[in-house]
Amino acid sequence: MARRPKAPKDMSTLFNSTTGTLAQIKAKTNSLTQLCDIVRQICPDLPEDALNISNFIDNTLIIEVKSPVWGQRLQFERNNICRFLTEKTQGQFTQIEIKVNPYGHQQAAKKVSYARQAKTASAKSISNQTAKQLLEVAEHAPKGLKEKLEKLASIAHKKQ
Repeated sequence: MARRPKAPKDMSTLFNSTTGTLAQIKAKTNSLTQLCDIVRQICPDLPEDALNISNFIDNTLIIEVKSPVWGQRLQFERNNICRFLTEKTQGQFTQIEIKVNPYGHQQAAKKVSYARQAKTASAKSISNQTAKQLLEVAEHAPKGLKEKLEKLASIAHKKQ
């Protein structure tokens, strides 16, 4: 059976398409950026990392703030922000929900697996004195433990 040649597709068409999941994500990202700019115009005194426009659902804009202090500041400006959003978005957003999320702006700490920790721990050097002490303990240890202690002590000899 003969192979049918297929011309490669240009991947930029995915980014420029107006339908599909990627286009929806792009549109929502652009909308969130515009909404964030609107809120920043009304409250220019807020620090850059104090608030995050997290989502919009139906006609409600959800704003996450880093601390209750900034949440209270936005509460004072709530009416102005709602009025401005209604004007700029032709009535698409009429409500604001302010949530305090102190950990929302931090990146999740990378969790290191136990196996990875064991590799980094064994990569560290062991002094000759420690190796000698391990071998002395291994002389009186049971068979399984003796093998492991000897293996650990051999790391010091490999580093030399």
